[in-house]
Amino acid sequence: MHAEERQHRIVTRARADGRIDVANIAAELTVAPETVRRDLKVLERRGLVRRVHGGAYPIENAGFETSLASRINVRVDEKRRIAAAAAEQLGDAESVFVDEGFTPQLVAEALPTNRPLTLLTASVPAAASLANAPNMTVLLLGGRVRGRTLATVGHWTARMLAGFVVDLAFIGANGISREHGLTTPDPAVAEVKAQAIRSAHRRVLIGVHTKFGISSFCRFGEISDFEMVITDTGLSAPEAHRYSMLGPHVVRA
Repeated sequence: MHAEERQHRIVTRARADGRIDVANIAAELTVAPETVRRDLKVLERRGLVRRVHGGAYPIENAGFETSLASRINVRVDEKRRIAAAAAEQLGDAESVFVDEGFTPQLVAEALPTNRPLTLLTASVPAAASLANAPNMTVLLLGGRVRGRTLATVGHWTARMLAGFVVDLAFIGANGISREHGLTTPDPAVAEVKAQAIRSAHRRVLIGVHTKFGISSFCRFGEISDFEMVITDTGLSAPEAHRYSMLGPHVVRA
């Protein structure tokens, strides 16, 4: 198998599964793990994957975005810790915006139900999971539903969101970078996220450490737009400090 074909199969598998494991893909391709590591270095230079210990993750860009189905199986423990830490920031908020994506959905599910709370979201799964929760008023933003993320987008969604002023917004990103701010592959998604930033009194950015240091296609916000960034301990303490220098308090859950 030529290197180009092998690398294509590696990227395809990474995008299908949400990550790639060096040992597993080496066995599948019947090559040495070191060969896979060299391929991953090439793919990382081309901006297609982000290498981590033992494997790599696909980088989302204008031509590719992981599906919600793949996200629910990747780094679940880290995402649950992030969600729990995010829910603790609720304070006396009476209205909350929850972004699309699996980690924001976990945040929504971690919110308390022993007090009145209005939840505003573009995420169909988040709205469905809390529709019958006691003391919870759930408002689902209208618009076109994206198949990959099961979230509403478009000018209807942004226009409806613009009519609200929420106490607290939990927002995710496909890329979090000190140089390029917050990015996502789809312009329609970026429009909704940017409006959520404008509509909220307080804003908390949530995302696993693999989102940091990369950028996608559409820029929708700045690190300084947020009072807090919540990630996992995979982001090193020195790197967390560098992000905190841009304004927000950085929590490594």
